[in-house]
Amino acid sequence: MGNHVRPVLSAVRVHPVKSVAGRALGEAAVEPWGLAGDRRWMLIGPDSRCVTQREQPRLALAAAEALSGGGVRVSAPGLEPLTVEVPEPVATTAVGLFRDKVEAVPAGPAADAWFSEYLGTDVRLVHLDDPARRRPVDPRYSLPGETVSFADGYPLLAATTASLDALNLLIAQGDHADEGPLPMDRFRPNIVVDGTAPWSEDEWSRIRVGEVVFRVAKPCGRCVVTTTDQRTAERGKEPLRTLARHRRFGDKLVFGQNLVPEDTGTIRVGDAVEFLEPGP
Repeated sequence: MGNHVRPVLSAVRVHPVKSVAGRALGEAAVEPWGLAGDRRWMLIGPDSRCVTQREQPRLALAAAEALSGGGVRVSAPGLEPLTVEVPEPVATTAVGLFRDKVEAVPAGPAADAWFSEYLGTDVRLVHLDDPARRRPVDPRYSLPGETVSFADGYPLLAATTASLDALNLLIAQGDHADEGPLPMDRFRPNIVVDGTAPWSEDEWSRIRVGEVVFRVAKPCGRCVVTTTDQRTAERGKEPLRTLARHRRFGDKLVFGQNLVPEDTGTIRVGDAVEFLEPGP
Protein backbone atom coordinates (compact mmCIF):
# COMPACT_ATOMS: atom_id res chain seq x y z
CA MET A 1 0.00 0.00 0.00
CA GLY A 2 1.46 3.35 -1.01
CA ASN A 3 1.94 6.26 1.33
CA HIS A 4 -0.44 8.32 -0.79
CA VAL A 5 -3.43 6.56 0.79
CA ARG A 6 -4.95 8.77 3.48
CA PRO A 7 -6.82 6.99 6.26
CA VAL A 8 -10.47 8.02 6.42
CA LEU A 9 -13.53 7.21 8.44
CA SER A 10 -15.58 4.88 6.23
CA ALA A 11 -18.45 3.93 8.53
CA VAL A 12 -20.22 5.12 11.67
CA ARG A 13 -22.66 2.82 13.46
CA VAL A 14 -24.79 3.12 16.57
CA HIS A 15 -26.55 0.30 18.39
CA PRO A 16 -29.30 1.95 20.47
CA VAL A 17 -30.24 -1.29 22.25
CA LYS A 18 -27.32 -3.40 23.39
CA SER A 19 -26.93 -6.58 21.26
CA VAL A 20 -29.73 -5.58 18.87
CA ALA A 21 -28.89 -4.64 15.27
CA GLY A 22 -27.80 -1.05 14.88
CA ARG A 23 -27.80 1.48 12.07
CA ALA A 24 -25.21 3.06 9.81
CA LEU A 25 -25.15 6.86 10.03
CA GLY A 26 -23.50 9.55 7.96
CA GLU A 27 -22.42 11.37 11.10
CA ALA A 28 -22.72 11.13 14.87
CA ALA A 29 -22.11 13.31 17.87
CA VAL A 30 -19.36 12.09 20.18
CA GLU A 31 -20.30 12.35 23.84
CA PRO A 32 -17.89 11.59 26.71
CA TRP A 33 -19.44 8.10 27.15
CA GLY A 34 -19.78 7.21 23.46
CA LEU A 35 -21.68 8.10 20.31
CA ALA A 36 -25.01 9.83 20.86
CA GLY A 37 -27.74 7.21 21.08
CA ASP A 38 -25.38 4.25 21.29
CA ARG A 39 -26.21 1.47 23.77
CA ARG A 40 -28.39 3.56 26.06
CA TRP A 41 -30.91 0.69 26.30
CA MET A 42 -30.36 -2.90 27.43
CA LEU A 43 -32.31 -6.07 28.13
CA ILE A 44 -32.14 -7.83 31.48
CA GLY A 45 -33.42 -11.19 32.65
CA PRO A 46 -35.33 -12.15 35.83
CA ASP A 47 -32.03 -12.04 37.71
CA SER A 48 -31.57 -8.38 36.62
CA ARG A 49 -28.44 -9.28 34.66
CA CYS A 50 -27.86 -8.20 31.07
CA VAL A 51 -29.19 -10.34 28.24
CA THR A 52 -27.13 -10.17 25.03
CA GLN A 53 -26.49 -12.17 21.88
CA ARG A 54 -24.25 -14.37 23.98
CA GLU A 55 -27.39 -15.98 25.42
CA GLN A 56 -29.93 -14.92 22.78
CA PRO A 57 -28.44 -14.90 19.26
CA ARG A 58 -31.89 -14.02 17.81
CA LEU A 59 -31.35 -10.49 19.08
CA ALA A 60 -29.26 -10.05 15.92
CA LEU A 61 -32.47 -10.18 13.87
CA ALA A 62 -34.16 -7.42 15.84
CA ALA A 63 -33.36 -3.81 14.95
CA ALA A 64 -33.38 -0.53 16.82
CA GLU A 65 -33.47 3.05 15.61
CA ALA A 66 -32.62 5.94 17.92
CA LEU A 67 -35.24 8.67 17.86
CA SER A 68 -34.87 12.36 18.57
CA GLY A 69 -35.38 12.95 22.27
CA GLY A 70 -33.71 9.67 23.22
CA GLY A 71 -36.49 7.20 22.49
CA VAL A 72 -36.08 4.12 20.35
CA ARG A 73 -38.11 2.31 17.70
CA VAL A 74 -37.62 -1.45 17.69
CA SER A 75 -38.62 -4.00 15.08
CA ALA A 76 -38.27 -7.76 14.73
CA PRO A 77 -39.55 -10.58 12.52
CA GLY A 78 -43.17 -11.44 13.28
CA LEU A 79 -43.92 -8.42 15.45
CA GLU A 80 -45.33 -4.98 14.85
CA PRO A 81 -42.67 -2.29 15.43
CA LEU A 82 -42.80 -0.58 18.81
CA THR A 83 -41.81 2.96 19.76
CA VAL A 84 -40.43 3.26 23.29
CA GLU A 85 -40.20 6.71 24.80
CA VAL A 86 -37.58 7.63 27.37
CA PRO A 87 -39.09 6.63 30.73
CA GLU A 88 -39.47 9.14 33.51
CA PRO A 89 -36.54 8.62 35.90
CA VAL A 90 -38.80 8.35 38.94
CA ALA A 91 -37.05 5.22 40.18
CA THR A 92 -34.04 3.19 39.16
CA THR A 93 -33.24 -0.48 39.48
CA ALA A 94 -29.82 -2.08 39.94
CA VAL A 95 -28.82 -4.18 36.93
CA GLY A 96 -25.81 -6.40 36.38
CA LEU A 97 -23.56 -5.77 33.38
CA PHE A 98 -20.68 -8.24 33.58
CA ARG A 99 -18.79 -7.21 36.74
CA ASP A 100 -20.59 -3.87 37.07
CA LYS A 101 -23.71 -2.92 38.97
CA VAL A 102 -25.49 -0.07 37.21
CA GLU A 103 -28.57 1.94 38.13
CA ALA A 104 -31.04 2.03 35.22
CA VAL A 105 -34.64 3.07 34.63
CA PRO A 106 -37.24 0.44 33.64
CA ALA A 107 -38.74 1.11 30.22
CA GLY A 108 -42.18 -0.22 31.17
CA PRO A 109 -44.50 -3.16 30.57
CA ALA A 110 -45.14 -2.58 26.85
CA ALA A 111 -41.46 -2.86 25.97
CA ASP A 112 -40.98 -5.79 28.34
CA ALA A 113 -43.88 -7.68 26.77
CA TRP A 114 -42.66 -6.96 23.21
CA PHE A 115 -39.14 -8.29 23.78
CA SER A 116 -40.37 -11.20 25.92
CA GLU A 117 -42.72 -12.29 23.14
CA TYR A 118 -39.96 -12.07 20.57
CA LEU A 119 -37.42 -14.06 22.56
CA GLY A 120 -39.90 -16.45 24.15
CA THR A 121 -38.51 -15.77 27.61
CA ASP A 122 -38.99 -13.21 30.35
CA VAL A 123 -36.87 -10.10 29.76
CA ARG A 124 -37.15 -6.44 30.64
CA LEU A 125 -35.86 -3.34 28.85
CA VAL A 126 -34.02 -0.68 30.83
CA HIS A 127 -32.67 2.77 29.98
CA LEU A 128 -29.44 4.47 31.07
CA ASP A 129 -30.77 7.83 32.17
CA ASP A 130 -27.57 9.53 33.32
CA PRO A 131 -24.44 8.20 31.59
CA ALA A 132 -22.36 10.99 33.11
CA ARG A 133 -22.44 9.30 36.50
CA ARG A 134 -23.88 5.80 36.32
CA ARG A 135 -20.96 3.63 35.17
CA PRO A 136 -17.23 4.39 35.29
CA VAL A 137 -14.81 2.97 32.73
CA ASP A 138 -12.45 0.27 34.05
CA PRO A 139 -10.01 2.30 36.17
CA ARG A 140 -7.06 0.28 34.83
CA TYR A 141 -7.58 1.89 31.42
CA SER A 142 -9.22 5.22 32.18
CA LEU A 143 -8.85 8.57 33.85
CA PRO A 144 -10.91 9.63 36.88
CA GLY A 145 -14.43 10.63 35.94
CA GLU A 146 -14.58 8.82 32.59
CA THR A 147 -17.84 6.94 32.10
CA VAL A 148 -19.40 4.57 29.59
CA SER A 149 -22.86 3.58 28.38
CA PHE A 150 -24.14 -0.01 28.30
CA ALA A 151 -21.31 -0.89 25.87
CA ASP A 152 -19.23 -3.88 26.94
CA GLY A 153 -16.61 -1.71 28.58
CA TYR A 154 -15.51 1.36 26.63
CA PRO A 155 -17.20 4.31 24.93
CA LEU A 156 -16.32 3.37 21.33
CA LEU A 157 -15.02 0.41 19.38
CA ALA A 158 -12.90 1.00 16.27
CA ALA A 159 -11.96 -1.47 13.54
CA THR A 160 -10.12 -1.23 10.22
CA THR A 161 -11.09 -2.55 6.82
CA ALA A 162 -7.53 -3.72 6.16
CA SER A 163 -7.48 -5.90 9.26
CA LEU A 164 -10.83 -7.45 8.36
CA ASP A 165 -9.47 -8.23 4.88
CA ALA A 166 -6.37 -9.79 6.45
CA LEU A 167 -8.47 -11.83 8.85
CA ASN A 168 -10.66 -13.07 6.02
CA LEU A 169 -7.55 -14.22 4.12
CA LEU A 170 -6.50 -16.22 7.17
CA ILE A 171 -10.00 -17.70 7.52
CA ALA A 172 -9.87 -18.75 3.85
CA GLN A 173 -6.71 -20.76 4.63
CA GLY A 174 -8.20 -22.50 7.67
CA ASP A 175 -10.45 -25.43 8.49
CA HIS A 176 -13.68 -23.42 8.22
CA ALA A 177 -13.03 -21.49 5.03
CA ASP A 178 -16.64 -21.99 3.99
CA GLU A 179 -17.72 -19.59 6.77
CA GLY A 180 -15.83 -16.67 5.24
CA PRO A 181 -15.46 -14.00 4.23
CA LEU A 182 -17.03 -12.37 7.27
CA PRO A 183 -18.64 -8.90 7.11
CA MET A 184 -17.68 -6.12 9.48
CA ASP A 185 -20.99 -6.33 11.34
CA ARG A 186 -19.76 -9.48 13.09
CA PHE A 187 -17.61 -7.17 15.22
CA ARG A 188 -20.23 -4.46 15.87
CA PRO A 189 -17.81 -1.50 15.74
CA ASN A 190 -18.84 2.13 16.14
CA ILE A 191 -16.29 3.39 13.64
CA VAL A 192 -14.46 1.78 10.72
CA VAL A 193 -11.25 3.20 9.27
CA ASP A 194 -10.12 2.68 5.66
CA GLY A 195 -6.65 3.27 4.26
CA THR A 196 -4.44 1.68 6.91
CA ALA A 197 -2.09 -1.28 6.85
CA PRO A 198 -3.44 -4.54 8.32
CA TRP A 199 -3.18 -4.68 12.10
CA SER A 200 -1.72 -1.15 12.29
CA GLU A 201 -4.23 -0.46 15.08
CA ASP A 202 -2.01 -2.55 17.37
CA GLU A 203 0.32 0.46 17.47
CA TRP A 204 -2.29 3.19 17.95
CA SER A 205 -2.01 5.37 21.03
CA ARG A 206 -4.26 8.33 20.21
CA ILE A 207 -6.21 9.07 17.04
CA ARG A 208 -7.99 12.09 15.65
CA VAL A 209 -11.15 11.50 13.64
CA GLY A 210 -12.25 14.74 12.04
CA GLU A 211 -12.37 17.19 14.94
CA VAL A 212 -12.39 14.67 17.80
CA VAL A 213 -9.38 13.08 19.52
CA PHE A 214 -9.64 9.64 21.11
CA ARG A 215 -7.31 7.81 23.47
CA VAL A 216 -6.79 4.14 22.65
CA ALA A 217 -7.59 2.26 25.87
CA LYS A 218 -6.85 -1.35 24.99
CA PRO A 219 -7.36 -3.98 22.27
CA CYS A 220 -10.83 -5.49 22.14
CA GLY A 221 -11.07 -9.09 23.32
CA ARG A 222 -13.70 -10.96 21.31
CA CYS A 223 -16.44 -13.37 22.40
CA VAL A 224 -18.96 -15.81 20.91
CA VAL A 225 -21.07 -12.95 19.51
CA THR A 226 -18.57 -12.65 16.65
CA THR A 227 -19.46 -16.19 15.55
CA THR A 228 -23.13 -15.21 15.15
CA ASP A 229 -24.28 -14.41 11.62
CA GLN A 230 -26.01 -11.08 12.08
CA ARG A 231 -28.43 -11.83 9.23
CA THR A 232 -29.50 -15.36 10.20
CA ALA A 233 -28.60 -15.63 13.94
CA GLU A 234 -26.81 -18.91 13.18
CA ARG A 235 -23.49 -19.64 14.85
CA GLY A 236 -20.28 -21.02 13.42
CA LYS A 237 -16.64 -21.39 14.46
CA GLU A 238 -15.23 -18.26 12.88
CA PRO A 239 -13.66 -15.84 13.54
CA LEU A 240 -12.73 -17.17 16.97
CA ARG A 241 -10.96 -20.25 15.56
CA THR A 242 -8.70 -18.08 13.39
CA LEU A 243 -8.23 -15.36 16.02
CA ALA A 244 -7.08 -18.05 18.46
CA ARG A 245 -4.35 -19.05 16.03
CA HIS A 246 -3.19 -15.62 14.91
CA ARG A 247 -4.49 -12.87 17.24
CA ARG A 248 -4.13 -14.20 20.77
CA PHE A 249 -2.91 -11.51 23.17
CA GLY A 250 -2.48 -13.17 26.56
CA ASP A 251 -5.83 -14.84 27.25
CA LYS A 252 -7.75 -12.60 24.81
CA LEU A 253 -8.61 -13.11 21.15
CA VAL A 254 -8.26 -9.63 19.73
CA PHE A 255 -9.87 -7.66 16.92
CA GLY A 256 -10.29 -3.88 17.03
CA GLN A 257 -9.45 -1.21 19.59
CA ASN A 258 -11.44 0.32 22.42
CA LEU A 259 -11.47 4.12 22.45
CA VAL A 260 -12.19 6.83 25.02
CA PRO A 261 -12.99 10.35 23.73
CA GLU A 262 -10.66 13.08 24.90
CA ASP A 263 -13.16 15.72 23.82
CA THR A 264 -16.54 15.99 22.11
CA GLY A 265 -17.70 16.99 18.65
CA THR A 266 -19.15 15.42 15.52
CA ILE A 267 -17.56 12.75 13.36
CA ARG A 268 -18.61 12.18 9.75
CA VAL A 269 -18.05 9.49 7.16
CA GLY A 270 -15.19 10.73 4.99
CA ASP A 271 -13.39 12.48 7.85
CA ALA A 272 -9.61 12.23 7.82
CA VAL A 273 -8.09 9.97 10.47
CA GLU A 274 -4.72 10.87 12.00
CA PHE A 275 -2.55 8.85 14.33
CA LEU A 276 -1.10 10.91 17.17
CA GLU A 277 1.65 10.52 19.72
CA PRO A 278 0.75 9.56 23.27
CA GLY A 279 -0.66 12.38 25.37
CA PRO A 280 1.01 13.85 28.43
